[in-house]
Amino acid sequence: MLRPLFLSLFLFAASLAHATPPTWGVHGMVLFGGQQGLYASHLPMFHAPHDYQVVLQVHLADPALDARLRAQLDGRTALWTLEPERFELARLLPDAPQPLRQFRATVVRGHFEKDGQAEPGYADAAIVVERVLLMRQLSPAPAVSASARYLQVGDGTQRFLVKHIDSRPDFEHIVAWTSAAQAPHGDIVASKSGVQETPASVLRTRLGKTATLRGTLYFSTEDVR
Repeated sequence: MLRPLFLSLFLFAASLAHATPPTWGVHGMVLFGGQQGLYASHLPMFHAPHDYQVVLQVHLADPALDARLRAQLDGRTALWTLEPERFELARLLPDAPQPLRQFRATVVRGHFEKDGQAEPGYADAAIVVERVLLMRQLSPAPAVSASARYLQVGDGTQRFLVKHIDSRPDFEHIVAWTSAAQAPHGDIVASKSGVQETPASVLRTRLGKTATLRGTLYFSTEDVR
């Protein structure tokens, strides 16, 4: 009588060991940056496996490809994305037992799920994770924030603003700007009106007189409704 029970428990434990992790999937990302740094921003949703907002500093493992990509992106605001291999997003958490240091992805000019085209030479490129700049789990509950908080990304004069997803519904917004050499690195907070894109004039005021906005890299409300 004990043998069938033992076998059932063993099979159940084995199935749990091989269960799909809750954050396993294809985690598309907006790719941006230039000569001073490359960055990737996960395209989040309010449900698993995509319910994390993540911003990474990255580089391509191949030095020649890395230099080529930085030159292609440098100073431009055209949309580029990454279509990665399937991986467990939670492995990017600081306390992950097996931290993710590298993944493979196809570099796409445009949106990888829409009209984007794979960029020649970048199929299955090795993407190295240098730093996790932001990683926070999103709550599926309805929420309202009266302000739009932006993370500053970039250590030199070439910088970017990535809006924190802190409401539901909300909007994704990534903005490129040029700073003075010693500009501070704190978050930028602006007034918010529903899911409307924060006006450039408001961001310019928050950044100061020495800032030059180069334009919006990405704006969407589609996945964070």
